This record gives sequence, structure tokens and C-alpha cells, in this order.
Amino acid sequence: MSELGSSKRVGRSVWAVVAGIVAGVALTLGTDVVLHAVGVYPPWGQPVSSGPLVLATAYRAVFGVVAAYVTARLAPYRPMAHALAGGFVGLIVSAVGAFATWNKGPEFGPHWYPVALVVIALPCAWLGGRLVSPSYTRSSKPAWER
Repeated sequence: MSELGSSKRVGRSVWAVVAGIVAGVALTLGTDVVLHAVGVYPPWGQPVSSGPLVLATAYRAVFGVVAAYVTARLAPYRPMAHALAGGFVGLIVSAVGAFATWNKGPEFGPHWYPVALVVIALPCAWLGGRLVSPSYTRSSKPAWER
């Protein structure tokens, strides 16, 4: 492969991962803003109880799958590897967030919440990649088109 073709492929790989991350962050922040505005969540900076955080964990998991799906669909090759790369970024960001907010006060919620975000990052990425790149079949079609 030529040097130009190789750098073009790397650029498309980076673009795929970044696009998935942007999609996941946009969906998450948009949902957070709406749920604060309609009163499901307390005002920003106020303590949040476990109930709303269970909801937040659930939609973050769904959005993590969506982000990985976007990444895998845009990947120029090896969609699962790209989806997992995005998931690894999510895992690192979640771990840094957990570390930065640990014991910083009740406005950051109970400890289970940041731990849950760390734990779900890679499984959600795997599932999103799996929707695009089913490994158990020779079919190149996504699972829902078979």
C-alpha cells in the first residue's frame, strides 16, 4: 500500500473513532440537559439520588452501543477493533472521572455510579461493534438484515 493510501486509511480510522465518541457525548449531554430541564434530575450541582442515576446509567449504556455502532460503520476496516478502541477511550475517560470525583461530595452521587460507567464501557463498545461485525457468521450483513 502506498504511503498516501496508508495515511488516508489512518485518517479514516481516526475519523471513525472520533465520530462515534462525538455521537455518544452529544446524545448523553443532550439527554442530560433535557432531563434537568424537565425536572427528572435536580438542578445542576445538586445531589442526585440513585433512582435518576440508574436511568442515567441505562441511557449511557444504550448511547455507548450507538457510539460504537457509528464507529464500526464508519471504520475503513476491522470495525470491531475500531468500536473497541472507542470503548477503551470511554473506559479511560470514565476511570479518570471516577478518580477525580471520588469523595468530592454528594453532588457527585454515590460511588456505584462512576464505577458502573467504567464497567459498562467495553461491553457496550463490543455490542455496538458486534451489530456491525458479527463474528460467528460469514455474512457481511448486520445481524438485523439476516
